[in-house]
Amino acid sequence: MTTAINPPAVLGEDEDANYQLFLEQVQHTGQVWGLHGEDGWALCPSVEFEETEVFPFWSDERYAAALCTDEWSTYKPKAISLQDFATEWLPGIHEDNAMVGPNWDTEMSGLELEPADMAAALSAD
Repeated sequence: MTTAINPPAVLGEDEDANYQLFLEQVQHTGQVWGLHGEDGWALCPSVEFEETEVFPFWSDERYAAALCTDEWSTYKPKAISLQDFATEWLPGIHEDNAMVGPNWDTEMSGLELEPADMAAALSAD
């Protein structure tokens, strides 16, 4: 089993495993990574829910940097403290009726979670 202390170099295709790695690693490092650019934070349309946007986040700077291509080539990974993520970001994303995308792979594939579900998972660990 992969631990937060020795994460893989790239994310695999298993969305549930990527999510578990996200939870383990952000608890270990105290940081969440997003992509930030001139226009603000990266977000994209939901695949699962109509008229809903998703904020993707990663547990490692390398995973976030791997998505800085094509339309996101001007974005850069930016760290957010886990404390701020839990107390400010997740409530704000909820208010915006948006979703959270933890540890999406380079194909932009991954789970889309309600912010409250992410908050509950983070507080359970």
